[in-house]
Amino acid sequence: MVDPSLNPVTDADRTEVESTRRPRRRPARADLLTLGAYALLGVFVCLNYWGDVNGRVSSHLPTDHSWFEWLFAHGAYSVRHLENPLFTARQNAPDGVNMMANTSLLGVTLPLAPLTMLLGPQVMYALYLGGALAATAGTAYWMLSRHLVRSRAAAFVGGAFLGFAPGIVHHANGQPNFVSNFLLPLIVVRVLRLGEPGRWRRNGLVLGALVAYQIFINEEMLLLTALACLVVVLAYAVQRPRATRAVAGTFLAGLGVAGGLALALTAYPIWFQFNGPQSYRGLQGGVFHNWGEDLVAFVTFARDTWAGDPAVEKTIGLTEQNTWFGWPLVLLALVALALLVRRSLAARIVAVLVVVFTVASIGPWVRFDGVETDIPGPWSYVSDDLPLVEMMMPTRLALVVAAAVGVLLALTWDAAYRQGRAAGDRPRVPAPRAGEPAASDGPAAPAPVAARRRWLRPLGYAAVALAVLPLFPRPLPAQQIDPPPHFITAGGWRPYVPAGRTLVPVPIPSNVHGLPTLRWSALTGQEFPVPGGYFIGPNELGEGVFGAPNRPTSTLIYATMDRGAVPPLTEENRRQAVEDLRFWRASVVVLGAHPSEAVLRELVTGLLGPAQRVDDVWVWDVRALVG
Repeated sequence: MVDPSLNPVTDADRTEVESTRRPRRRPARADLLTLGAYALLGVFVCLNYWGDVNGRVSSHLPTDHSWFEWLFAHGAYSVRHLENPLFTARQNAPDGVNMMANTSLLGVTLPLAPLTMLLGPQVMYALYLGGALAATAGTAYWMLSRHLVRSRAAAFVGGAFLGFAPGIVHHANGQPNFVSNFLLPLIVVRVLRLGEPGRWRRNGLVLGALVAYQIFINEEMLLLTALACLVVVLAYAVQRPRATRAVAGTFLAGLGVAGGLALALTAYPIWFQFNGPQSYRGLQGGVFHNWGEDLVAFVTFARDTWAGDPAVEKTIGLTEQNTWFGWPLVLLALVALALLVRRSLAARIVAVLVVVFTVASIGPWVRFDGVETDIPGPWSYVSDDLPLVEMMMPTRLALVVAAAVGVLLALTWDAAYRQGRAAGDRPRVPAPRAGEPAASDGPAAPAPVAARRRWLRPLGYAAVALAVLPLFPRPLPAQQIDPPPHFITAGGWRPYVPAGRTLVPVPIPSNVHGLPTLRWSALTGQEFPVPGGYFIGPNELGEGVFGAPNRPTSTLIYATMDRGAVPPLTEENRRQAVEDLRFWRASVVVLGAHPSEAVLRELVTGLLGPAQRVDDVWVWDVRALVG
């Protein structure tokens, strides 16, 4: 499906098409400098974590941050103990968690397990987060520079935006699975190369392997990429029907090989995801289905950019910040598309992507400046019960728009670069030897045209710079978190937790409460299982819900924390507490330093009897109580 006319040039001008083809060899220095710049930017974005990497988490999504630290510990635990990484009983004891049915990032945590064992999950999290941002920018730069634009600077700008777009940096606040997009540019390239004659087997095998690997990183981003590729292929087919028919057979053959290999490699994990223990069908109430992108968000500067204002979230920040381009970039994109669509097939395809996925991201009802209007959006005509649709969040379709804008920035810069070359700004020609005619680089443009074109290059560069500089990311905000108890990190818990039993932290980890106690498990290498946790699992109807179903004792603990006072306790409360401890297979209950420590100690003492002070925690040894 690759065609020279995908380059940003006049469709009718064959000479111009030929001039945009990249030379076979390129200096490596520019590539290395580009990758180095991306790496430095990745470090900069994570700068606030490195000030105290063991004691800071995301200010915006602290629980998600802790969940992904726990995931790195899970990868290390699975490798160290040679356990099935698709399932874990170290959280939500005794039922466990289906890791394939959660954002488990297994394609990252398993290969990096040795580093996690060496450095710890906190360091590994911060190190990987910056690395994933830089790696995504790097593969995007490779895609653009090798397959779409002639200017390395254009590829640098486009790659930087694809790796560090406002929507991507937004997700870097505790959700590294949404910044781990380094395989996606490679997947797009392989899809577009499936029509190459004589290479359908190789291209299909490579694409299948990439797709299979991406499934273990982020299935949702793979789905968005597949939808984007489908739109690209259809848009190409409409505009190049003859070329499409010529390669259709080869393309479909390569696609079949890719699909067959990906299915063979992932058949069991996917079966496990939907049919294994603790699997579920859909989310209760379709909680994400109404999350559409606010129209004003497109022209608003994102919170985590230099031009952004956190206060804007009080009005339109009800959903994720997946676009938030700011008005200069939106204006530039509209002007660039108006100028390029007549001359460039690639720009026309980008325009189709922008329109299709902007409309699709709106959701069931149009939102404007924080107000949900009565105007129906495209998702109002889509059933909540459709497979995959019930799990999708409309606003995340706008991430495809962000990717298309990144490509458009590269095309715009490259168009300015080519205008400058057309004006006579060509590489220096060596002086002729004695007796040889002077070398010529072709006829120069007429003086008035050349002068006009010469101004177009700095004008284009300045327009792109003014549009993207306000979006330069700030370091991610971080907050200090209390260190885990010495009793936990020094192994004081070991005599209390024999094999097959659990440590019950107070408060019990959940998606609302118990952030510090969830980290206890991660920071000890998951050597003891805990009840509750932060995950998606099935309810009694088989629908996905966040966290473990509350038991009477966990409900009582959370209610006491919310009220700040212990309610009157009954014998029924004490009986239920013992039953819950038996269900959790508990051997010890542990309360460390906590803002509600006093009231929680009073509550647990009223349920289980007096506590014992051990090191820096309160301990209730319940082995004799639960049997």
